[in-house]
Amino acid sequence: MDGANGYEISNREEEDKDAGDTVQPLIPALQQKRRKLILHLDLNNTILVSDTATGQGLREALNSYLSTVVWGQIGNTGEWELISDQTSVKPPSQDAINYCTQFGRDGSFSDSKIGRVFKEVFTRHMGLLQWQGKADDLFTQREDGQLYHWILPSFFHLLSTLHQQGRPFSIILRTFGTDLPNVLQSVHAALAGKHPQFPQLQELPLSVELTPGKIRCNKRETVLTRGTTRVSTKGKERNIYDYFTAMSGIGGFQDHFDWWARNSFTSSGGKPLWIDPNDCDNLHIIIDDNIRLTETDTIVNSRVLLDNGKGRKASRNAPTSELYDICLVQTDLLRAIAEKDYFLDCVRACEENYETYFQKFLLRRQSYG
Repeated sequence: MDGANGYEISNREEEDKDAGDTVQPLIPALQQKRRKLILHLDLNNTILVSDTATGQGLREALNSYLSTVVWGQIGNTGEWELISDQTSVKPPSQDAINYCTQFGRDGSFSDSKIGRVFKEVFTRHMGLLQWQGKADDLFTQREDGQLYHWILPSFFHLLSTLHQQGRPFSIILRTFGTDLPNVLQSVHAALAGKHPQFPQLQELPLSVELTPGKIRCNKRETVLTRGTTRVSTKGKERNIYDYFTAMSGIGGFQDHFDWWARNSFTSSGGKPLWIDPNDCDNLHIIIDDNIRLTETDTIVNSRVLLDNGKGRKASRNAPTSELYDICLVQTDLLRAIAEKDYFLDCVRACEENYETYFQKFLLRRQSYG
C-alpha cells in the first residue's frame, strides 16, 4: 500500500483568471476515462455516529450534529431566532447563523425549547440506525438497551457498489480522534464476510492496513508516518500526494488536532489535502462534516499542485469555495443515515464537477503557450 515519489515544488504561484463559465471540452467525452478514486473519509459524523474522543454516545452525537444544521438569524430584539424548520448543511441565507455557532454544540438539542421542533427528525434517524438481529461487537453499539449500527450501512454499500462498477478506488480514513484501530478492525472483519447485512463484501479484493498512521504538521513540512514508513513534504510537496495516490485497499491516518487548534481551527491548520489538476488518472475527494465555506471555521487545508507548462512546479492554497463539491464534500449526516446511495451520490457529483474544473484548468494551461 505504500508508495511515494515526487518533483520539486516552488512556493505559491498566482493562478490565472477564470477561463469563463462555459467550457468546451479539450478532451472529447469518448476519450475521457474514469479516474481512480482516492476517497478520504472522516469518521465521526461521517461514517460513525459517536465519538470516543469526546465520550459522546449515539444520542449525544446525533443531537450535537443536529445543532450544526439548524439555522436562525439575529432578530430586531437582538436575539437569535429560528428561520427554518428544515435542516441544511449550508446556510439558507447570507445572514443565517447556525444554532451551534450561537449557543455551542448541544448533546441534548432535540429536548431543548428550540430543538423540540426537530424532535421528529431526531427520532426518525435514531430509528433508521437501529440494528436488526443479534449484537455484534464489531458492528453494533448499545445505548438505552437498544442496539444500533456503529459504522453506517451507506459506507459498506459504497464499497460494494464501487467494486460492482469495476471502479479502481482506495479508501483513506482521516480523523483527529482515537477510533481508527477499532474501525479498521471492523472494516477488515466486514471484508472477511462477517457483516451479516453485507456478506458480499468478502468478494472484494481489498486489503485493510490495520496499522493506523499519523500526519503531523509544522511550519516547515508535513510528515506522514506509518510503521517504518516516513514521507515528508520537505523539498517535494507532492510526496504525500503521490503516496496517497499509490495506496490500494483501505487504510487510516490520525491527523494533527493540536496543529489545527494552534491555528485557531482555521483551514491553514486543518487536514492537508493535495489536488493535482495535471493528474488525468486520479481524483482525490475528502468527505468531512466539518468542511465549511468559511476559511476561519473549516477543517481541510487544500493545496493545489500546479504546472505552468514550462517545467516549473508550483503549489498554492485553495479556498474551500474553489473545491467545494468538487474535491471537498461537507457531510450531510442525516442523508448518510437515511440514504444507502448517499456517498455514491457525493462521488458522482464530484466527478461531474471535477470534469468542468479540469477542463478549465486545461484551458488556463493552454494559455501559457
